[in-house]
Amino acid sequence: MTTEHDPATKDGRSTIALVAHDERKSDLLSWAEFNADVLRAHHLIATGTTGALLAERLGTDVECLLSGPLGGDQQLGARIAEDQVDLIVFFWDPLSTQAHDTDVKALLRIAAVWNIPIACNRATADYLLSSPLLDTSYEPAEPDFNAHTHRDLPL
Repeated sequence: MTTEHDPATKDGRSTIALVAHDERKSDLLSWAEFNADVLRAHHLIATGTTGALLAERLGTDVECLLSGPLGGDQQLGARIAEDQVDLIVFFWDPLSTQAHDTDVKALLRIAAVWNIPIACNRATADYLLSSPLLDTSYEPAEPDFNAHTHRDLPL
């Protein structure tokens, strides 16, 4: 089950991005099932196979981007920069080398730059999902690009 999301008509729900490397998909699915009622109340987006698995397992709409290695991580990064993501749950595998490691690092970097809460493990995801801020119109501080010159920013 997939759906298109129109950011211009934000309906008060948070947009939660869900991403998992192959070795962590079962962990993310287990966590999502445990938190299904909370997740169903929000707009969910996910990369590739993870999105299809979540839609089936949770019985809810999940907007599916491309698979991470095929551009999904970059699509998600663009959504962050366009203020279309409120929270990220990214169960990545820190013990395995990823073919698209540069994309993963770019996604983590853009989330940090734009001050988007990101959970990389179950404990942090539980804390974020139980936060009273989840159901508010919380606006994270935007980066101050004037504080840096182009020479200060990493390539």
